[in-house]
Amino acid sequence: MEVVHPRCAGIDISKKDAKVCVRIQGRGSRRTSATVTTWGAMTNQILALREHLVEQRVTCVVMEATGNYWKPYFYLLEDTLEVMLVNAHDARNMPGRKSDVSDAAWLADLGAHGLLRGSLVPPPPIRRLCDLTRARTALTRDRARQVQRIEKVLEDAPLTELRRVFSVFGGLIPGCVVTVRPRDWRNGYAAGSGVVDCAAAGVGRGHWRGVRAVSAP
Repeated sequence: MEVVHPRCAGIDISKKDAKVCVRIQGRGSRRTSATVTTWGAMTNQILALREHLVEQRVTCVVMEATGNYWKPYFYLLEDTLEVMLVNAHDARNMPGRKSDVSDAAWLADLGAHGLLRGSLVPPPPIRRLCDLTRARTALTRDRARQVQRIEKVLEDAPLTELRRVFSVFGGLIPGCVVTVRPRDWRNGYAAGSGVVDCAAAGVGRGHWRGVRAVSAP
């Protein structure tokens, strides 16, 4: 079978470290060699791994997309080396694998013969935009959950009328401030006074003193 990359490396990544196999294709009477070493997951160790692969004149690095553990290795190696991120299912189910071959050596062998197809990894600007979008989406979902939780607490208090005044976090008018005080709830929300009385509803009792919020339309 034709060898596409005479010097290829396969990386089997775990949470704490990575097994790296450097495969060097033999010529003539020299046999093909495959050396497996273990490298840590810290930044300085990954940088040392990069220098090691450069010294070995590796032209292609193959790694599996295992959770999020591949990201530090990929991001630190991609500037200097050609890195290929492959689907773990495709690599492990490729026919011809021997049972005593490690994952790193198998990846290096497949990569050397060009039998793997790399997954799409966006460039750094697109990755940063995707991370920002995911973070914003997660914060929006968390905010919605907190709003629902506060509404539930106000309804159980019971503070239904107060919830309507505040319109929990929604439709707020800048500059319009409401001060909640433990007075007679029967007066309700005094128009123009900015005072909501809630003591008559059986709540408050001093706990609302000094609490300020922006009213809703």
